[in-house]
Amino acid sequence: MNRRSFLSTAATVAGAAAMAPILSACGGGSTKKAALNSTEGLKAALPAYVPNANAVKPDIAPVQGGPGAATDPAYLSYPTSPPTSVSGIPGKGGSYTAVTPLWGTNPPVDNSFYQAMNKALGVELTIKPADGNNYNTIVPTMTAAKKLPDWITLPTWWNPNFNLGGLTGTQLADLTPYLSGDKIKKYPNLAALPTGAWQVGAWGDKLYGIPSFSTNFAISGCTFYRRDILEARGITADQVKSADDLMNLGKELTDAKRGVWAFEDVWTYLYTAWGGPLKWKVDGSGKLVHLFETQEFLEALDWHNRLAGAGYVHPDALAGDEKGGTRFFSGKSLISGGGTGAWNLADHQSGIAADPNYRRGAFNTITHDGKGTPAIYMGASTGIISYLNANLKPEQIEELLSVANYLAAPYGTAEYTLINFGVEGVHHNRENGVPTFTEEGKKDVQAQTFPFLTAPSAVISNPGGDQVTQDYAAWQGANVKYLTKPIFWGMNYSMPPSIAAAEAAQSVSDTVKECYRGKKKVSEVQDVISSWRSGPGERLKAWMTENVLNKYGTGQ
Repeated sequence: MNRRSFLSTAATVAGAAAMAPILSACGGGSTKKAALNSTEGLKAALPAYVPNANAVKPDIAPVQGGPGAATDPAYLSYPTSPPTSVSGIPGKGGSYTAVTPLWGTNPPVDNSFYQAMNKALGVELTIKPADGNNYNTIVPTMTAAKKLPDWITLPTWWNPNFNLGGLTGTQLADLTPYLSGDKIKKYPNLAALPTGAWQVGAWGDKLYGIPSFSTNFAISGCTFYRRDILEARGITADQVKSADDLMNLGKELTDAKRGVWAFEDVWTYLYTAWGGPLKWKVDGSGKLVHLFETQEFLEALDWHNRLAGAGYVHPDALAGDEKGGTRFFSGKSLISGGGTGAWNLADHQSGIAADPNYRRGAFNTITHDGKGTPAIYMGASTGIISYLNANLKPEQIEELLSVANYLAAPYGTAEYTLINFGVEGVHHNRENGVPTFTEEGKKDVQAQTFPFLTAPSAVISNPGGDQVTQDYAAWQGANVKYLTKPIFWGMNYSMPPSIAAAEAAQSVSDTVKECYRGKKKVSEVQDVISSWRSGPGERLKAWMTENVLNKYGTGQ
């Protein structure tokens, strides 16, 4: 039920792309290249935001942070009598096809759940789930043949593979005439989705995409710790305010003879504590500076190198073994970086299976020296966007937008319950008030498809695991004030493949990884960066300066 659990999986697949601007690679020849959004053009294209009057009141209300930042609402129980958010049947009998990615076993074709959904939607929507592991190669074959379905989900981390910028306005329908400004009020559930999520699907001052799994608390992750074990030793999160505090914990908690190490990998979620940018910053003279060019980056790398060298990081983590979750559950490692999607009921159940006292916690964000105000850089408000086929007629687009409005029904409503759990008595039953899948539900409903077309904003909900919900909601509430939009946040642009490769900087990234694992020196990273800067890095900076910064600014 916690949408962020999916986003955690997505972040694993996408890596750092989850925190980057929404990119698309430009092909050669006559391939269309979508322009970036201008400030005024984007403002005119985006839908108005209207809070949903039909939303179920949360047990823990959202806390507002800075612009576009807020915690997710939290629920400690599922409504016993789910209210409705849509009056009547949205569809008018049209027949459509849809393709969504699926990481799992495909539900049976024309199963009882799909039949129930089509009856509720008033359309014949044939969903064809495609293998999520190969989705980045499946979709391009469709676009090359110009045979997209009527409705398709395109995860943003694969935008370069899809040449998304080139599809907008050619194969993907322009939704601006239907959804911009107050026009979206025709679709109240869609109007309640965050503005930042709609921005992810906007290209060239036009709106194309419909968001799923959106949130105003989009971050790459945080630094987790075994709260039960540390608190039993008198260590609480508020005692950790600096990198020195973490290093001291490394010494205190590591006991190699007992097979216990303080740390797993924490680099990805901690390096910005030294004050460096997520990727780019603009200096006092107005020039772009890349993360790799900053002293803060080198200082962060030096600390992580010393952490590994001191023997405080589990040796399997240093060897690249990815079973850190198992080590964390068993208490073999006690501090670990990770996506916030890990903080859910399934994690709690796995943890207590290994240790009945298991409790996940996270340190509040810090600055490396414990001084000043820390920053948590925000990522895009969603990584899952669906699009309608440009060949659809206006009346068909309007019908599918009405269907999308149904699919965006808020958590706990009757529509949400059907979409996520199926028909009561067939696909789920209530156990202690919680919708729980039957065997038929596990087969037909559990492998989600409809929510990948459109879904409501994220909530925190772990029925039967109230402590998990309260802990995570409390952490969000304590840290939302630190959420900060990096430069180029939410800006969609198309990069030539050579520039996209320069940005990936694979040789630098590989050497950085070896360094924070203690296998290479910081000076070796500096050598690789120097080589990158003199060639690909300079071309990347020149391209970003000319095509993004000088023409469209920083997006802030």
